[in-house]
Amino acid sequence: MFLSQLRLNPQHRQVQRELADRYQLHRTLMFAFLEILPPNERVLHRVGVNPHSGQIAILVQSQSRPDWSHLTSKPHYLLTIPSVKSLNLSLNERQELRFRLRANPTIKTRSNRHPQKKTRVPIVHAEKQMAWLERKGEQHGFGILHQRVSHPETYRGRKNGGSPIQLFTIQFDGVLRVTDAEAFKVALSAGIGPAKSFGCGLLSLAPR
Repeated sequence: MFLSQLRLNPQHRQVQRELADRYQLHRTLMFAFLEILPPNERVLHRVGVNPHSGQIAILVQSQSRPDWSHLTSKPHYLLTIPSVKSLNLSLNERQELRFRLRANPTIKTRSNRHPQKKTRVPIVHAEKQMAWLERKGEQHGFGILHQRVSHPETYRGRKNGGSPIQLFTIQFDGVLRVTDAEAFKVALSAGIGPAKSFGCGLLSLAPR
């Protein structure tokens, strides 16, 4: 597994356009990988913006080593050379780790107008958001010891130039305990929850 860090120039016009249209940002990032990804490959990313300096840092997690030459060749798009490091996580049951996750907590409901079609509805209350993450933990081999919710964002845009979409995302920070190491490794690679193309689902870990 590889983890890249990209520091983008907030004054660059393409960067500004892509921050306003996160699906276009996703497409730009995907140029670093093969057009057809290997089986079970999932590229995840998360955008971080410093509220004081405006500095933009993007984390990109992948199974394949990325080639960021298409970005380094753009004058002034990046502030620094991309950092790429290889990750070899050693995970054990009952291991406790600090985590960060930008997520799009939703539930699927049936509308009155189209009762046979389910749609995703955002979860906006903090207690229900935390319950959503606890359910994800039960599915993916971890338990939540402590968590807090912050930095809500609402994104409006279009996916691949198609129908309008609206996403409500939040940031989870806290401490988790691994309950099933193999299931947890799968979840780390695949991401947590929906809207992964829009910068959700990347679970970052650090020693407690």
